[in-house]
Amino acid sequence: MLVAIGIGTDGFRHILGVAEGEKEDLEGWRGFLRHLKDRGLGGVRLIISDACRGLAEAAAEIFPDADWQRCVVHFYRNVFSHVPNAKIREVARMLKAIHAQEDRKAADAKGKEVVARLKAMKLSRAADLVEQKAAETLTYFAYPSTHWRQIRTNNPLERVIREIRRRTRVVGAFPDGKSALMLVAARLRHIASTKWGKRRYLVMDPMLNPDKQEAAA
Repeated sequence: MLVAIGIGTDGFRHILGVAEGEKEDLEGWRGFLRHLKDRGLGGVRLIISDACRGLAEAAAEIFPDADWQRCVVHFYRNVFSHVPNAKIREVARMLKAIHAQEDRKAADAKGKEVVARLKAMKLSRAADLVEQKAAETLTYFAYPSTHWRQIRTNNPLERVIREIRRRTRVVGAFPDGKSALMLVAARLRHIASTKWGKRRYLVMDPMLNPDKQEAAA
C-alpha cells in the first residue's frame, strides 16, 4: 500500500490518499502522485521521505516546484548499515551533530568534519555515504527554524504505517488487493478522526508570512 499524509495551511495533518501498489518503484509512485494531483492536490512545498529513488524521481516529475527532504532518521540507519555495532553510538553522535547546527552553512561544514573522522576511523563506506548524500537531509534549513524538528523526518507517516501493519497482521492474508485497500482506508479514516487529525501539528504563520515574522523579530 502506498500512503501519503500532508500538513495543510491550517497546520493540521491530513490523510492525502492511499492506493494499492505492487512495489515502490518509479512507475508505482508516479501513478500514485499523479492520482493525488488529479484529485486536486496542489501547492506542495516540501516532500519528506526516505531515499526511495522511485519516489524522489516521481515527486520531481509530478511536483517540480516542491523541495525534497530526505528523512534524517532513515539516513542514519543507512549509514549505520556500514558501521560495526561497537561504533554505532559514536557515529550516531557525529551524525546528530550535523543536524544540531544553527544553519545550513554550519551543517555543511560539520558534515565535512564528520566525513574526515569517518575516514580516519577506517569507515570508508559510511564516509562516502555522508559525503555524497548528507546534503539531501539538509533541505529543512530553508524553512522556518520553528519547523525544523517536525519536517526533517517522516516519523509522523511511520507511526501511521505501524498502525496499519498492526491491524493488517491480525487479518493475515487477504483474498485480493481491493479487500486490503478497504481495510487500510478504513483504518486511515479512523486515525484521521482521532487526536492525530484534530490537534494542530504546526503553526504555519512563519512559513506563510515570513516577512511578517522577520519584522516581528
